[in-house]
Amino acid sequence: MINIKQIHHVAYRCNDAKETVEWYKHYLNMDLLVAIAEDLVPSTKEPDPYMHLFLDAGMGNILAFFELPTKPQMGRDENTPTWVQHIAFQVADKEALLEAKAELEEKGLDVLGVTNHGIIHSIYFFDPNGHRLELTYATGTPEQMAQLREVAPLMIDEWSVTKKAPKHAAWLHETEFTN
Repeated sequence: MINIKQIHHVAYRCNDAKETVEWYKHYLNMDLLVAIAEDLVPSTKEPDPYMHLFLDAGMGNILAFFELPTKPQMGRDENTPTWVQHIAFQVADKEALLEAKAELEEKGLDVLGVTNHGIIHSIYFFDPNGHRLELTYATGTPEQMAQLREVAPLMIDEWSVTKKAPKHAAWLHETEFTN
């Protein structure tokens, strides 16, 4: 039986490794942990130089990037809205989120939000590679989270038939959360 302990890292492509490291340090205070550069892809043996960098996203979480100088300029999936694909990082609480928003805006970033999602509150912005980022803090109570987990299978079943927002989650947006 597979027993996952945690995500070791999530890897994305970047336009420029140095710019990406400096951006994540400047805006999100992430330190560079490891940089690996090779001219041969270890898993496929394909001759393709790359820089693979690993950033400390806190509490053992690692955010990684690849710069691929021999490949065509990266794009995004034009059939997927920009709000869908994103990386979300959790902050401690409302105060930390508001402080982060103010700091990011002071440093010149356009920040969307604070958005109330019922069980979390979030802000959104983009890194220099076009990746959408989210900072969020949890507001859901253990009871709310248990209720969401309980109705999740019912929601999936209803969605698979109707392709419309299931009735089972209506309470999430009908309830005013104060956290």
